[in-house]
Amino acid sequence: MRKAIILLLPFLSLNLIAQDDLEIQKEAILKEGIELYKSEKASWQGTDEFLAIYSNPNNVGGYFSYNEDELSKCIFYSNSDAPIVIGTITIQNNSDNFRPITNLEEREFTTKEKDLYSIRESAINIIQNDSFFKHYNIGRLNIIPLINGTEKKVYVLTGPNEAGVVIFGNDYLLTFDQDNKLINKKQLHQNIMPIDSGMLESKTIVKTMHSHSDDTGSLITATDICTLLLYRDYITWEKHIVLGKDHYSIWYPKTKELKIAPRKEGGDITQELKEY
Repeated sequence: MRKAIILLLPFLSLNLIAQDDLEIQKEAILKEGIELYKSEKASWQGTDEFLAIYSNPNNVGGYFSYNEDELSKCIFYSNSDAPIVIGTITIQNNSDNFRPITNLEEREFTTKEKDLYSIRESAINIIQNDSFFKHYNIGRLNIIPLINGTEKKVYVLTGPNEAGVVIFGNDYLLTFDQDNKLINKKQLHQNIMPIDSGMLESKTIVKTMHSHSDDTGSLITATDICTLLLYRDYITWEKHIVLGKDHYSIWYPKTKELKIAPRKEGGDITQELKEY
């Protein structure tokens, strides 16, 4: 009996290590997804605020957003050979009562803003000239630059052109070096998946689902998290399930809770899904 217990110990240790590794992956995906969400939500709010009061729209060359601790900033820059900041919208995250602060003072880019501008412009040029990126009539490509420490990345998500639809897929990740040169480009999902939000007909949808190919990975992606958070107030879903090769990722919009469960080898998907 003692020998059997000793033999079991390595298997228990391996299982605990696997669980710890899965939890680390889950937390990393959540963190990245929330960063994407805060940046893109700031762009949504920032454009509404800025365009409502800025009197010279022909002077606008573009915009981008970035996060600083509990704040997000949406920066608008001029349409000129040497762009400058023409407007800054500051938004406090995790506060429904905070009114965005608008500052129309013109100024130079900060060092971080220069890099964000550079990789964003590079991404736009690459997307426009590379057939690797797919374009669909039902959606538009949204560009989200992120800089965390030495990491410089641009995510590209597809946003819906019509109300009542949430789009997963047709998303990409571009990584850049310290000189803002493209290192790698990757298609995160291999297809595009529009799903009824339920809002137009005011119908409650118990659960929705999309699946991942092996190239996308077994777990929910940061772009999936970003999309689910962005459209949280515009869907009637009780849960959304991502079906991977080895795992189910279950997202609960009302509570913003993520659960990850293993798939059973050779199990019946239809039967297993009834449990979630």
